[in-house]
Amino acid sequence: MSERMGRAAVTAAIGLTALLTVSTGTAAADFGSLPPANPHLGPLGTATMHGDAESSDATPFAGPGTGHIDSDFHELAAACPTILQGSDGMPQALCTKVIDRAPKVFLLDPNSGRPLASLDLAKGSLLGGVYAYLDSNDRMVTVDGSGKLLRIGHRENGDDWTVFIESATDIAQAVTGHCGGGDCDAVSSVMPDFDGRVWFATDNAAVGFSDPSTGVARAIVLGPGEKVANSISTAPQGVAIATTHALYLVDVDGSGNPRVVWRQAYDRGPARKPGQLSWGSGATPTFFGPGDGTEYLAITDNAVPKENLLVFDTATGNRICSVPTVDGTENSPIGSGSSLFVAGTYGYPYPALPDGAGPSEPANAAFTGGMVRVNVTGSGCRVVWTNKALSAAVPRLSVADGKIYTVTRHTVIPTGSVGLTDNFRYTVIDAASGRIDTEKLIGATAVHNTLQMVGTISPDRTLYQGTMTGLFRIAPR
Repeated sequence: MSERMGRAAVTAAIGLTALLTVSTGTAAADFGSLPPANPHLGPLGTATMHGDAESSDATPFAGPGTGHIDSDFHELAAACPTILQGSDGMPQALCTKVIDRAPKVFLLDPNSGRPLASLDLAKGSLLGGVYAYLDSNDRMVTVDGSGKLLRIGHRENGDDWTVFIESATDIAQAVTGHCGGGDCDAVSSVMPDFDGRVWFATDNAAVGFSDPSTGVARAIVLGPGEKVANSISTAPQGVAIATTHALYLVDVDGSGNPRVVWRQAYDRGPARKPGQLSWGSGATPTFFGPGDGTEYLAITDNAVPKENLLVFDTATGNRICSVPTVDGTENSPIGSGSSLFVAGTYGYPYPALPDGAGPSEPANAAFTGGMVRVNVTGSGCRVVWTNKALSAAVPRLSVADGKIYTVTRHTVIPTGSVGLTDNFRYTVIDAASGRIDTEKLIGATAVHNTLQMVGTISPDRTLYQGTMTGLFRIAPR
């Protein structure tokens, strides 16, 4: 058996054990079942930035836990918001280079986290270098700056690894045809639906799909003046997109074209808040629910002074409830069973903002953090707990051990930016009570800034966490 096959077999065995634990353990009973697995994605929990097609930010795998850990940092001269792992056990990172802000794919050694091979991609939308997924053949799927839908494979050649473009489908006309072509628009995110179409959303709120059976790409524009600044999510009912003005559910009509099923506007507030990257909802839509795992759909709005967690009926678009949660957030809610978890990012200092982000109101604010758990009940929503966790990453819920994993940022002398007095701590939170179980120092410089990026937990309990210039590999000792 080759080393690669050995790793894959071990990963599969660990994954099966974890899934069996989830199906019978008390943590799973507390938080409900995970949403249905999309057959066109890689493994549940590690195939998308938010874990699955529904963007639940929940995982079937136990995390590193509250005991001793080994934390290794790898400097890559690139910010790494997306770290995924396929069924072969090989982690893959989609990063944005610091120098030219162009995307770069890294294949990582699962035993150490160090890069084994890499591939530079054509620069396009900033978010085009952020949102990607792994398909059922462990290929990374993304759209580059030339308007090509890429499937990126990897293989072992003796002692070396290679990352390569396996296929490229030109979807440029569907992406920019609505605005005259050229570089007038760019893809910000991609996700497959449950029939295998690859859906995409653009910066300027065009949404469409590429049909792999025909090679045809089709798109519609959701709303004049609207933008898409987060990822999209898919479920059996359709595709959810949050623009800077409204939440949409989209599917395919009888003629094979995208169509809007329903639209719900939300309170986008008077301006972008400090700690946000766009004016509007900072949330990727989250499908969740105690039944089939997709009966509800949640985002946060941008209301003042507190942002509301909004929950909708997926089938009808009717609002189930609205409940004030945090001062502001750039993060997608965690959703599992009847529970949602929202982490605050108000005042978080970013070293740079996307083009067109606009000024914030107020111009500056202290990072307030905080996390809230909300349960959906037959009569609406109720707050279960709040805490003061200063989460500097998008948290991840493990339904296997009932813990929320994140990285917190602490500062001795607030300066309005990440400075020499800041430190970053691996943090475990009890999901049932909100209690912070442990915080362990893992970094104390700007290169360790996790910058509200998402962590991914692999089947062997390893947490991969991107930072401003590289990534952490955190594993139980």
